Amino acid sequence: MVFRTLLIAAALGAAAPAPAQVDSQIAGEPRSPALDAADAHIGAQGHALLRDLAGLVAIPNVASDAENIGRNAEAIGAMLERRGVTVELIRTADAPPVVYGRLDAPGAERTIALYVHYDGQPVDRRMWAHDPWEATLLTGSVASGARRIDFPEAGEPINPDWRLVGRSTSDDKAPIVAILAALDALEAAGVERTVNLVFFFEGEEEAGSPHLEATLRAMEERLADVDLWLFCDGPSHQSGRPQLIFGVRGVIGLEITTFGALRPLHSGHYGNFSPNPGMRLANLLASMKDDDGRVLIDGFGDDTRPLSSYEEAALDLVPSIDASLLEELGLARQERAGEAYARSVLRPSLNIRGLASANVGAGSRNVVPTTATASLDIRLAPGNDPARMIELIEAHIAEQGFHIVRAAPDEATRRAHERIAQVRWSDGYPAAQSSMTHEQVRPVIHAARRAARASGMGDLVLNPLLGGTLPIYLFTDMLGKPAVITPLANHDNNQHAENEDLRVGNLWYGVRLFSAVMTME
Repeated sequence: MVFRTLLIAAALGAAAPAPAQVDSQIAGEPRSPALDAADAHIGAQGHALLRDLAGLVAIPNVASDAENIGRNAEAIGAMLERRGVTVELIRTADAPPVVYGRLDAPGAERTIALYVHYDGQPVDRRMWAHDPWEATLLTGSVASGARRIDFPEAGEPINPDWRLVGRSTSDDKAPIVAILAALDALEAAGVERTVNLVFFFEGEEEAGSPHLEATLRAMEERLADVDLWLFCDGPSHQSGRPQLIFGVRGVIGLEITTFGALRPLHSGHYGNFSPNPGMRLANLLASMKDDDGRVLIDGFGDDTRPLSSYEEAALDLVPSIDASLLEELGLARQERAGEAYARSVLRPSLNIRGLASANVGAGSRNVVPTTATASLDIRLAPGNDPARMIELIEAHIAEQGFHIVRAAPDEATRRAHERIAQVRWSDGYPAAQSSMTHEQVRPVIHAARRAARASGMGDLVLNPLLGGTLPIYLFTDMLGKPAVITPLANHDNNQHAENEDLRVGNLWYGVRLFSAVMTME
């Protein structure tokens, strides 16, 4: 198994003002021409933007559906070309094409790459209130019992709290429409862009991006002048406020199998004689983590990178969602008592994602089972070396008296070792994080703050790390460039589930955001 060392973008340039200071500075600034252009375009063409997104949603986009994925790529490529973008469909092996485009600005000294994925999760039509491939406009979410309404015509008012329902309305076709609308808004208002733009729209992110590394390696030379990657994916903060995210956790996975007798045994005849692999596995797992959520494996997380003073200040301003999350999830307390959600994702985690041994329920039998298996995932924080984490976990398993094997043991091995654990690792990759004070990042923060204020959605949230995992290390490590996640969708968008939706006001925020980014100093 091969892992790469995380590259953390160094902070460059003069010391950045604290997040709260930036807020106060922006509050006193005049409106920018780019935001005026975005507002004018939303007012005049909002009805057309909703229909543009509905048109994209109408093309099914499951990565395994090669024909329709190709239709998506062709449609998006054509939309870019109509805006003067030089477009090429990049094909790697049998992968869906990457829609690659470039649009330079005269005299620009900065190049920004915009990453969006145009594929979506599979659908079960039976679970949807409406056809997932026919975008439906509602007065609110499906869960709220909102009513269906007609798409507005030119000049008709549009409520920002309306929802557009359909697969990939929010994850991840909305940013495509917002980016194109920003280009149109600036063009219509005669506002010049200040940055060169690279478009990188992937078609198999929801399938795990198996060809992404090979594609990036093949394109490394033409991507060499990119100064910053913006990942246009994900939801806004759970408070409803827009956010920027500066990193993601990495991941590794493993399965541990313990062994008993060669065949299932009658629990009455052999219950006190033959060791139970389920009990042994349970004890092993219990030795890894205590009831308060503290991982007990020696050295686990010791190499986690501490937050900078700027990140600490930003984290202190992140709205608390702990009480509402506990209520929503039906929990009496979080795993580590008193720890805020925003801080819990900054540590590496050890999670049991599945357990199996014999049968339960109607299929249960009075037996001593032959094996027990646990599937675990470890989310890695910035600084954690995946190879080192594997060493620490295997050392812990050995310290509990287990002989580690990679395949099912033969009879000789079983007789030679009292406790045997088969350990199998799955592929993984490290965390990735970019500095909030990097010289290429700071202008994006400023632009996003202005867009958030203009959208009336509250002050921008700066989040050091996303709890989930994305292969952003390929961009920060392999390509050596900083990356920022610029979420657009509402936090309650039913991402990956039935009745996925997009709040209209979040689409408007996206138009303002990309207009501001394309004209940032």
